[in-house]
Amino acid sequence: MSNHKDLQKLTLSGLLISLGIIYGDIGTSPLYVFKAIVGGQHISETLILGGVSLIFWTLTLQTTLKYVVITLRADNKGEGGIFSLFSLVRRRAKWLIVPAVIGGCALLADGIITPPITISSAIEGLQTFYPSLHTVPIVIAIIIALFIIQQFGTSLVGKAFGPMMFIWFTMMGVLGFIYIIQSPAIFKALNPYYAYLLLRTNAHGLVIIGAVFLCTTGAEALYSDLGHCGRKNIQISWIYVKTCLIVNYLGQAVWLLQHNGTKMDLNLHNPFFEIMPGWFLLYGIGIATVAAIIASQALISGSFTLIAEAVRLNLWPKVRINYPSEQKGQLYVPSVNWLLCAGCVGVVLLFKESAHMEAAYGLSITVAMLMTTILVANFLKRKKLPTYIVIVFLITYLLIEGTFLAGNLVKFVHGGWFTLSVGFVLFTIMWTWHTARKIRNRYVKFIEIEDYFSIIKELSDDETVPKYASQLVYLTSANFNSEVESKIIYSILQKQPKRADVYWLVHVDVVDEPYKKEYEVDFLVPNKLIRIDFKLGFRVEQQINLLFRRVVEDLVKKGEVDITSTYKSLNRHKIVGDFRFVVIEKVLSRSHNLSLYESFIMAFYTYLKKISLSEERGFGLDLSFVTVEKVPLMLAAPETVEIHRVL
Repeated sequence: MSNHKDLQKLTLSGLLISLGIIYGDIGTSPLYVFKAIVGGQHISETLILGGVSLIFWTLTLQTTLKYVVITLRADNKGEGGIFSLFSLVRRRAKWLIVPAVIGGCALLADGIITPPITISSAIEGLQTFYPSLHTVPIVIAIIIALFIIQQFGTSLVGKAFGPMMFIWFTMMGVLGFIYIIQSPAIFKALNPYYAYLLLRTNAHGLVIIGAVFLCTTGAEALYSDLGHCGRKNIQISWIYVKTCLIVNYLGQAVWLLQHNGTKMDLNLHNPFFEIMPGWFLLYGIGIATVAAIIASQALISGSFTLIAEAVRLNLWPKVRINYPSEQKGQLYVPSVNWLLCAGCVGVVLLFKESAHMEAAYGLSITVAMLMTTILVANFLKRKKLPTYIVIVFLITYLLIEGTFLAGNLVKFVHGGWFTLSVGFVLFTIMWTWHTARKIRNRYVKFIEIEDYFSIIKELSDDETVPKYASQLVYLTSANFNSEVESKIIYSILQKQPKRADVYWLVHVDVVDEPYKKEYEVDFLVPNKLIRIDFKLGFRVEQQINLLFRRVVEDLVKKGEVDITSTYKSLNRHKIVGDFRFVVIEKVLSRSHNLSLYESFIMAFYTYLKKISLSEERGFGLDLSFVTVEKVPLMLAAPETVEIHRVL
């Protein structure tokens, strides 16, 4: 667990780390934004000056004000991201789960489109030298290689990300500055009047709005990676990043205005590469490719973190999560890795060129930003800010992002349908997993455990019953110490009576603090029935086997429990008794009293359950010491059966 106070300190290394981790997506947007704005239109002063003005004010209002100034303050013990934000506000209203899930799915969908468009945009720079070059095989090869190395961890490569992105931003700033000094009057484009003029006079205003939005698509990463870099490092480094971005956009605008009145193929004449000196072009393409790979890596790592959080918040089926290095936050989710890989390769094969991918890009991230706006407004309300400030914030950004959404919806038939379809599939999975758990919990019967204290003690002392285990551990979902599932009592007393020296009940509570690790012990029946409640943050790996062992060791050291075997031959030598975990798996039974919607949810949930990790694997239990008992989850009372005896 990191020291979050240290992360908040402003350091040179912190600034470099933030450059490498956070700004890959937003930092590579100059590769394709002006291409998208101009499209197939004739170059005109109104189009170019208006385009730069829209870019500048989008980066100022959307990225700087909303994310860098306001949203970064919504930190959850130093951590950021949409699920961290949801954890801060979820107690305010149950419906907030909806924007949280939609936003999370939109960010995951964005992870499928970002690597193809950034890498394709960089590699297509080679067509300046080789106009007939087929870039698709090169892009696919880079993407596959990128996903293959994920399983080995990226901590070593990650150390070079910061310096490489510093070179990238500095290069963009220098290239833009060279053209600005040729025409300093370009600074007038920062006047918002030109943005207004363009949108008022251009018939393709909505299309241009959708293209301009591409300049801020990486803004969510500023907040998602708050825990890795710290607020101050992000805010200070953003000043340098934004300056370099704006200078580069202004430089591209000068080059475009030098070709005023013409209509050119921007796939062959990308303004980003055109402002490079001929002798530097090959180096520039190489640096752009590295920057694109870093941007892709950041999105992939962010997707892994998002899924891991969703699993622990019970919003995603349990999947295997590996930790390839000792670095904090470094994780690898094999199933998500290869799904993303297949999705990225599919995008390249489907759209082939970055110009075609632009239509699919931006729509899902607009949805994510709208969801973040709703959650941040609730956070500001929770912080007891005056209501009028919250309303102004909410209305302002709903209007801004609603306009961007309308601009991106224009591109729906040209590719926007792809990311929305991916997002819808992901939402279906998350919503099903969340809703099915609520349906199941409606039918789980809890009983007063105090009523069974005496019989459990008698069973433990009854030597006529074969001993099942020295220490018997059950995982319980009961939130209160006074309750237990009826199925656990049934398992102990009736389904092959299980005699043990000590019975343990283990409960896991996922709390809002990201890295919290605490436990409570309640001796329900001294030396016979003990309950342990783990309070784990939503970013903590639930290795119950290791955590439980550590707790028992602490209790033994303090003399609160004795786990020495009671078998005479073993007790004489102080041998520790055996431990056995029992996991009760609830199997769907009769469901004809459910609505059509709930029946569909439970049917889909059953399928997801089959392809996800089992409960025992999900909790990190040692399978050699686990017994799984399947019990029917009765969703309807048994029908009364009448039968008559004849003889």
